[in-house]
Amino acid sequence: MCPTMNILATEKIKENYEEKIECRYQKGVRHLCESGITKIPRKYILPISDRPLIVKKEEKIEENLNLPIIDFAQLQGPNRSQVLKSLAKACEEYGFFQLVNHGIHSDTIQHIIEVGKKFFELPFEERAKYMSIDMQAPVRVGTSFNQNKDGVFCWRDFLKLSCHSLSSDLLSLWPSSPVDLREAASNYSEQAKFLYRLLVGAILESLGLLNNENNNDSQNLKEFEDGSQLLVLNCYPSCPEPDLTLGMPPHSDYGLLTLLLQDEVKGLQIQHQGKWLTVEPIPNSFVVNVGDHLEIFSNGRYKSVLHRVLVNSSKSRISVASLHSLPYSSKIQPSPNLINESNPKLYKDTDFSTFLEYLSSCEHNSKSFLESRKLVN
Repeated sequence: MCPTMNILATEKIKENYEEKIECRYQKGVRHLCESGITKIPRKYILPISDRPLIVKKEEKIEENLNLPIIDFAQLQGPNRSQVLKSLAKACEEYGFFQLVNHGIHSDTIQHIIEVGKKFFELPFEERAKYMSIDMQAPVRVGTSFNQNKDGVFCWRDFLKLSCHSLSSDLLSLWPSSPVDLREAASNYSEQAKFLYRLLVGAILESLGLLNNENNNDSQNLKEFEDGSQLLVLNCYPSCPEPDLTLGMPPHSDYGLLTLLLQDEVKGLQIQHQGKWLTVEPIPNSFVVNVGDHLEIFSNGRYKSVLHRVLVNSSKSRISVASLHSLPYSSKIQPSPNLINESNPKLYKDTDFSTFLEYLSSCEHNSKSFLESRKLVN
């Protein structure tokens, strides 16, 4: 065989090997763990500067953060005006808050967490039925953050369920195993949507945008209430080298509001005053965060905030995120009622398709999408 053919044959072997390795990563972290690994593959190792425990020396990475607590029951009572002030302050200063006394029964919460655990414990062949790299698929099992573009993968697997319209046709596409997944997820998503509607009304009111005499305000509320919903069940398996990787990289959520359920395992961190701080889980509470669309709509008054997820070597972690935004066809723009001479428009109009195009064309980087929407720097 001539030297040229030898080189071509070697390159082909190398190419086939790399494709095989890449295919292995696309199968997810649970699949890797089930193979009995004791070290994480290079694909998951972050650059030194991005690793969770190797940061600026003055940062105390173990500091915990007690987020502002909003008592939903108080929000529905005679103290509403005071709670609205606390809600506005939380959205302005933290971009996050813990929601307690929200009215969703603890059994409903426990059921969706348990169903999530059981789903990710299914044999790989069962989970693989729902694997897809189509970011618009109504049901999708995947891994990492954006597995189509991520140069370094995250230590995370997920199940995403579109919940905008819980028709029988849509539910028939959801996984049939575990046997109670469809019932648990549909029941939970309906209750989360009801809670979101009440909460988003309070947020619009805290912005001074709910005036019964203003038809535009009423239209805003209806559009917000009728928006899209995506349920994301996240699995962060225990990791043999948790100091080298992340469950999720620093990012902000694209939508209006995210309602997050955590199990008892710590992992969520938010960036506050230049430090990464761990959010203390509160049983039967939601962690609620402002999304990019709400930052745009509020013309920068309420801030979406960078957050990330740590993993650990001893326990797997499950979380359930209910992501809410405007209908997919809607335009997202700063509210005209929040723009004046002293508060000029800060963001370009955008829509959901623009976000998907952006996400599919480049590797995710912090708040890069929101930065691309800004009119002034």
